[in-house]
Amino acid sequence: MPMECYVCHKAPVFGHTISHAHNVRSRKFYPNLQSVRILEKGSVKRVRVCTRCLRSGKVQKAV
Repeated sequence: MPMECYVCHKAPVFGHTISHAHNVRSRKFYPNLQSVRILEKGSVKRVRVCTRCLRSGKVQKAV
């Protein structure tokens, strides 16, 4: 599975780590993805969803 939210398509973004001496290194910021079973169109799917979408209720979890 890709490192991407199934609902909002949030994916890793690139940035920099900057030390006190201003040494700059490249780094990645990863979304907080959780593997959950969701109910979609009457069927159950296992997908990776970010915690923001889970918390806001954009997906319905399967019981």
